Amino acid sequence: MEEQINYNLTQLSTWKRIFFMLIFAAIGSLVRMLIWAVIILQVASTLLTGKANQNILNFGRSLSIYTYHILLFLTFNTEVLPFPFSDWNMTADLTVPESKEVKK
Repeated sequence: MEEQINYNLTQLSTWKRIFFMLIFAAIGSLVRMLIWAVIILQVASTLLTGKANQNILNFGRSLSIYTYHILLFLTFNTEVLPFPFSDWNMTADLTVPESKEVKK
């Protein structure tokens, strides 16, 4: 058991993933703040014009999809790195793998 743990701790791929997870956790926080700005802009636009701004709608949808891609990566549901390491709209094409039973 201890040998397996030592082996797992020396895997470069695991440490690289942890590094990218930290980066994307920070990016995700920034994106969520940007989403709040989009929300405020959309509310202001709706109050002033009586309808939602289509450009803000599209940008908000795009940010939401990007946030989803980051969350899929952070929760180990995909190995595909989010933007800027892949295309911006790649999340729409991602397929979440079937869950595997964890061996005890």
